[in-house]
Amino acid sequence: MIRALATLVILSLAAMASLRAAHAAEPVVIGSKNFTESVVLGEVARLAAQEHGIDVQHRRSLGGTRILWRALMGGDIEAYPEYTGTITHELLHDVPPSAGIAVLRAHLKKLRIGITDPLGFNNTYAIGMREDEARKLHIRSITDLAQHPDLKLAFSNEFMNRADGWPGLRDAYHLPMAARGMDHDLAYRALAAGAVDAIDLYGTDAEIAYYHLRVLDDDLHYFPRYDAVYLYRLDLQKRAPQFVAVLNGLAGSIDAQQMRAMNKAVKIDGKSETSVAANFLGVAAEAGSGGGFWGRMGRYTLQHLALVGISLSLAIVVAVPLGVFAARWRRLGQVVLGLTGILQTVPSLALFVFMIPLFGIGAEPAIAALFLYSLLPIVRNTHAGLTSIQPSLLESAAALGLPPRVRLWRVELPLALRHRDTGRVDRRRRLRPAHPHRHPPGQHSADHGRRDPRRAAGAGDAGRVRVDRACADAARLAIARDVVNAVVRPQAAPCIPRNSASTANTCRSSAPSSRSARASLRT
Repeated sequence: MIRALATLVILSLAAMASLRAAHAAEPVVIGSKNFTESVVLGEVARLAAQEHGIDVQHRRSLGGTRILWRALMGGDIEAYPEYTGTITHELLHDVPPSAGIAVLRAHLKKLRIGITDPLGFNNTYAIGMREDEARKLHIRSITDLAQHPDLKLAFSNEFMNRADGWPGLRDAYHLPMAARGMDHDLAYRALAAGAVDAIDLYGTDAEIAYYHLRVLDDDLHYFPRYDAVYLYRLDLQKRAPQFVAVLNGLAGSIDAQQMRAMNKAVKIDGKSETSVAANFLGVAAEAGSGGGFWGRMGRYTLQHLALVGISLSLAIVVAVPLGVFAARWRRLGQVVLGLTGILQTVPSLALFVFMIPLFGIGAEPAIAALFLYSLLPIVRNTHAGLTSIQPSLLESAAALGLPPRVRLWRVELPLALRHRDTGRVDRRRRLRPAHPHRHPPGQHSADHGRRDPRRAAGAGDAGRVRVDRACADAARLAIARDVVNAVVRPQAAPCIPRNSASTANTCRSSAPSSRSARASLRT
């Protein structure tokens, strides 16, 4: 078992080293948010850079604005597509909402971040409804929504928490209804199915025409401009000036109609972001570069298996000793179980976000989060398996002269293995033999014919349980004898009890076979 644990540690460290080496080999890393347009813009930048001989890695769909911004500031990524309205409302709080590119560039320079000129389209927020529903309720602007407090609103999760999202919109227009968070793509389907009445839109969404939606007029001009730009680290001007030139060259090259068509090709026509970006640039998309459903499925499956394998291996190495510690020292063990239980209560996304400042963007925070989530079941099952071993077996192993370390590795852990691997408690251990039906003296023959058949069946099951338990104890004691003879092998033959019901010991001159041991224990 020690060899197995050592092998797990070596394989996990080697896999993590290979992942880190692969990451370090990439000279320029560009990221994108977890929605279609951002991924397409990331692919446009990557393919345009490759046409100029620049090697670029695109990390797709990393998360929301805060995750991408932290990754850019920390150097985990070196560029990503962003919007001016997001910069003024979410990232820079000391600039006016209507700040232009020159003002943003001056403020971002203090943070050693650069910004390109606008790419050519304004992807502002908007509120949309089904055309037939809006016509029926005579709703043309966001102000009109306040007259219908029974409407059901559903907005994207990021819009629900943004300063320029639902909180500010609700206060600006004095909207009385409540709203709930929903994935942006699912919100469109819910709106089409009539489950909700209004959702948030992006100005370049292809679904606006596809679902025949009405974009409500922002009559108070609440939403700022969201001109698409690229943010990048200023140190790229020295390390990869050609890449910065490529990003600046994309300014003014994409209008709203072109962006809407690219979104439609991906989200509605089912094409890959890589092929759509390559078609826009007029270049050939390399084979297997994330295109196609099955290609992405295979790549993500391998990544998933690698992350789970590494995190589970590390968790086994750490959690099994913790489970042994919890079983040996009961009071401190409750503290260990409590702490690992608290980790299970932390939401997965929140735990992942907590790991990003410590490990950066990439495989490391995912491995750390999965590792922490794996601790509780392994610790708990190891503890349950060790504490459920019958004391008579432990006393027998001690009487045979096994050292504590040998008892742990050769007797206790193998017996606890079924609990550690499956987390299930033996069903027979939970059964309790039913009390036999007792009859008053002289009434046994009279009541014998009226005995409940179910009670008789229960008594038969309890008897079988006792027999099975006795057989299991005999088999375990026989294994313990074989362990002593195979591991310890003292010069003098050990004294081994042949009958658990007798106090006499019988010594043999040679080690008995397991078959004879089991035969003697059955007696």
